[in-house]
Amino acid sequence: QVQLVESGGGSVQAGDSLRLSCAASGNIFDLNVIGWYRKAPGKQRELVAVINSDGRRKYTDSVKGRFTISKDNAKNTVYLQMNSPKPEDTAIYYCNVPIDFTTTHFVKFRWGQGTQVTVSS
Repeated sequence: QVQLVESGGGSVQAGDSLRLSCAASGNIFDLNVIGWYRKAPGKQRELVAVINSDGRRKYTDSVKGRFTISKDNAKNTVYLQMNSPKPEDTAIYYCNVPIDFTTTHFVKFRWGQGTQVTVSS
């Protein structure tokens, strides 16, 4: 089993920057693909960004050009750099491991606590 712990959230102004971290521990061989997801109040959880072992990245349209997903294999940590966040980015952000790079709706592990990001205008 893999444990994923998110951190780095907070309250920011629109246009500020924020970096989220996801630390992985346990049986990490499942981490060939890992993604950031978010859930806003009244909305379904959605994929924000995903990265695979080759470094390929995929983003939801609304964050393209503003957010960057990256990973540090030595630290077993995945990051989400959030530049120019907008109020509509307000949500709880989670990391998890999707079935594969294209089947991102289904994930392998139980959802963690997530980290709250609140963006004010």
